[in-house]
Amino acid sequence: MYEFLKGRPVVRKAAGLVLDVGGVGYDLAVPVGARFADEAELVVWTHLVVRDDAHSLYGFPDQSLRDLFRLLLSVRGVGPAMALGILSSLSSDDLLDALAEQDLARLIQVKGVGKKTAEQILLDLRDRATPFLANRKGQRDPDLVPRPEGRAATNIEDAVSALVSIGFKDKEARRNVERAAGEVDPEDLERLVRAALSS
Repeated sequence: MYEFLKGRPVVRKAAGLVLDVGGVGYDLAVPVGARFADEAELVVWTHLVVRDDAHSLYGFPDQSLRDLFRLLLSVRGVGPAMALGILSSLSSDDLLDALAEQDLARLIQVKGVGKKTAEQILLDLRDRATPFLANRKGQRDPDLVPRPEGRAATNIEDAVSALVSIGFKDKEARRNVERAAGEVDPEDLERLVRAALSS
């Protein structure tokens, strides 16, 4: 229904983005650490999930990442939350490497992905990921790298919220984030969340 939205970012959190499009605020769930450009107006590629109890909108900084999200959704047993969790825990390059190398261990490290689901992902996407592997060089754009934002304390709370949104218990998320804050600069939200995910 929505291919992309173009508008002004109003709220940017580790796992969320509110985009003002012509005076209407769209609340989008985004992968943790998604690299949106630091601009007054953004183009956000979207995917809409319609359910009986909610319409959920997912946002991505480029079409390739959005299409990779859709590819994950095509796997039996992988829903939007799990797909977002995978793209939050693994960079697109890491995910594509895992698919190309049939690396089960790398997928199992993702929160909420068990061995059976990881095997299903590798089985279903082994051949279908080929176009993404061929185009992977075009996925990285230095202009999409975000600048560190906010104070360390705010980033810690945002990082905790991000982990909770992809399945961590609050206590576990806070413990991981606080441990990560001692290892990386908490002023850099993306690095903080990535470190917390691997704690």
